[in-house]
Amino acid sequence: MFMSSHAHHAFPHFNARMREGVVVAGRRSMLKASLAGIAGLSLPRWLTAKEAAPANARRKSVILLWMTGGPSHIDTLDPKPGAPKEIRGPFGVIPTALPGVQVCEYLPRYAALLDRLTLIRSVDCRHSNHEPNMVMQTANLAAEPRENREADKYPALASIVAKHRRHESRDLPPYVALNMKSRSHLAWGGYLGKSYDPFVANDVGKLFQLPESLTSERLYTRKALYEQFDRMRRDLDLGGSMEAADCYMQQAVDMVLGDTARRAFDLTREPESVRQRYGSHEWSQQALLARRLVEAGVSFVTIDLSNHGASGTWDTHGDNIPPYGGIWNGLRPLLPVFDHLYSTMITDLSERGLLDDVLVLAMGEFGRTPQIGTQGSTDGRNHWPVVMSMTIAGGGLKHGQVIGATERDAGQIKERPVTPGDLAATIFRHMGVPLDVTYLDNRGRPRNVIERGAPIGELF
Repeated sequence: MFMSSHAHHAFPHFNARMREGVVVAGRRSMLKASLAGIAGLSLPRWLTAKEAAPANARRKSVILLWMTGGPSHIDTLDPKPGAPKEIRGPFGVIPTALPGVQVCEYLPRYAALLDRLTLIRSVDCRHSNHEPNMVMQTANLAAEPRENREADKYPALASIVAKHRRHESRDLPPYVALNMKSRSHLAWGGYLGKSYDPFVANDVGKLFQLPESLTSERLYTRKALYEQFDRMRRDLDLGGSMEAADCYMQQAVDMVLGDTARRAFDLTREPESVRQRYGSHEWSQQALLARRLVEAGVSFVTIDLSNHGASGTWDTHGDNIPPYGGIWNGLRPLLPVFDHLYSTMITDLSERGLLDDVLVLAMGEFGRTPQIGTQGSTDGRNHWPVVMSMTIAGGGLKHGQVIGATERDAGQIKERPVTPGDLAATIFRHMGVPLDVTYLDNRGRPRNVIERGAPIGELF
């Protein structure tokens, strides 16, 4: 199922259902209708930007585990066991594979892997908000639609990567979003255009399943019928866009019927032992699918780790503020699920020899308030867009470290702030995207993606 409102079919710019001028069934109207019908394959227009892949291209990719809503850093990765109870919260702590470093007691598998990970406890998330979740996903501090009417135009880092790495695979989209519960949980193509919106793949089982009435034979029959309009089309568009549409139509058909995409999105091709290893939870299945996609050649996969379409499952305001829940009843049940899917994915990528080429980020949009019991609750924490924690794995980087620290109540950055621009620069260096990359706004002016930031030096 494709949820993007931008991509109901591959050729929306033909406005196939709109009558033009005098209402007669002319050749152009007939052509537009036929194109829209055939383009009901629901593929985004990123097909129009495909280029041949260089023979020596090395497959690099990113998996973003987006913990939608803002996970509490104090109750997970930056515990303060010596602080008063109203600050430290209800959870205990456990040691990790890094001497002297502790994390939440409900993350034992994560703790055992920490000598292979990088934990950042000083991410500067000021200006970040959610619904939409854009600042941390775009690296632009002005990407806050509640305050800036142009905020939704700033392209996602994933869209920038998609544009610069679109040659990686001709048979798969470069930017895929999984388990998207709401459009507001992601950043989109913005100024880059709808071609670089994510390919939203929510219903894995039915994603490439043709309707019962549309067999492979009928699909190719439709394509043959479309090609019969050849002469009529050539005199309608001397600019060449119709001619180019031939190529994109072929790619659209080949993607739906082709082996590469069907194999990549088909979880039943995984051995039963691997599927059981990941587990049956929806998030775990998405993690397995993400591994399959980067293995097949997708450049950027974002998993929306949420169970509902509100501001996010990790938005633990309190039990008396549905649907969020508090720290004990809301956050605690999420941690074993995350602990399992995260450790399984990292281990699986490593065993398959993929981890050095796949950068895995686990993060949300901000942290939570130092004091528990906000907003009239006794068990929740409000947004805290001052500091948050996140984890980086893979990418062939230097791991086994903790970067940065917070003050005693975890409310302020004590040392080594890491900005959204720093994260963007780190992603771009891994993916081979120039750090001075720009895009054009709607006035044709070039804009820098990274205005303030540099690759995180400790990782390189």
